[in-house]
Amino acid sequence: MVCTTKIGFNIKAVLFDFDGVMTTDKSGTESISNYISNKTGIEKNIFENEYRKYNYDLSNGKTTHLEIWDSLCKNIGIKIPIEVLYDSFYNTPIDNEMHKIVSNIKNQNIKTGLITDNKADRMNYINEKFEINKIFDIMAVSGVLGYGKESEKIFEITLKKLEIKPEESIFIDNQERNLIIPARMGINIFYYNDKERNIINLKSKLKDYGIII
Repeated sequence: MVCTTKIGFNIKAVLFDFDGVMTTDKSGTESISNYISNKTGIEKNIFENEYRKYNYDLSNGKTTHLEIWDSLCKNIGIKIPIEVLYDSFYNTPIDNEMHKIVSNIKNQNIKTGLITDNKADRMNYINEKFEINKIFDIMAVSGVLGYGKESEKIFEITLKKLEIKPEESIFIDNQERNLIIPARMGINIFYYNDKERNIINLKSKLKDYGIII
């Protein structure tokens, strides 16, 4: 999937996914699992496989890490202090270059938004450390709203709060399936390959919309 280029359109907002775009790991689960495995010695796949069982409920605001933690630890047979989990949030590998791009866009009086399928408590910790709310005009988190990018609602809420039309925005995500709904809504889309992390290509595509980084 490629960027839907609409030269001449008045782009008023650029919307970003979080994990895989704003971070150098493909997903939040990967970041958490990597950190906990390194800190505890537990095999990454053992922790990750168990953690994924809770992913949907965590990402849709049906539960919290505190509520599931004892059960998760019991199932893997190791008691991990929950502080290690919270430390994993604080140690999320932020892509500093992408952070600069968002700041640069915002400084051009173009609105910025974050749309992420993510856990509310995790994003609170991340925001506490990295203050990403200062570079985004809106942060739409599935764990807060109760639905994610499989629904038009998260995009509708974002557009409404930013007071823009779909065609006046661009959404950047590292998973092609997450671009289907916004494209159908008329939002311009761009697939960002989280393995290649081609910042030059991203800047080139933004330039097509008149956004010079």
